[in-house]
Amino acid sequence: MADFREQRAAVKFCFLLGKSGTETLEMLKTAYKDDAMGRTQVFEWFSRFKNGEMSIDDKPRSGRPSTARTHESVEKIREIIKEDRRRTIEGIVELSGVTWSSAARFVKEKTTEALSSISKDEFRQCFEKWNKRLDKCISVSGEYFEVD
Repeated sequence: MADFREQRAAVKFCFLLGKSGTETLEMLKTAYKDDAMGRTQVFEWFSRFKNGEMSIDDKPRSGRPSTARTHESVEKIREIIKEDRRRTIEGIVELSGVTWSSAARFVKEKTTEALSSISKDEFRQCFEKWNKRLDKCISVSGEYFEVD
């Protein structure tokens, strides 16, 4: 998401000069091209300035903070996964209270770290063992067999 603070300052400047919202929008489009704020935003800021709100800062928003990744939430997720490594993202969300995307990002990052730490040689050996086990499982038609 783009930071429009600089453009809001330009909108305020134009407002103070007596420019219209339409004129201001055209100047922003000329200066910022595709990164210019939209018509609705320009007119909303003009409305704020007309109502005496001269700050160019966003109004505070209610709800969850934009970042739920704290040391406590990371540790909580880590403990939940240690208890049951087969836990789903939904299960992690339910037990930890973090958002689905935060839990999924954590699991992806930790999985990537773990897989990256395995050497190609170790991975190849593991895959060969798995392949032999698969062949044996197929040869006995899925019946139980002892690992040799």
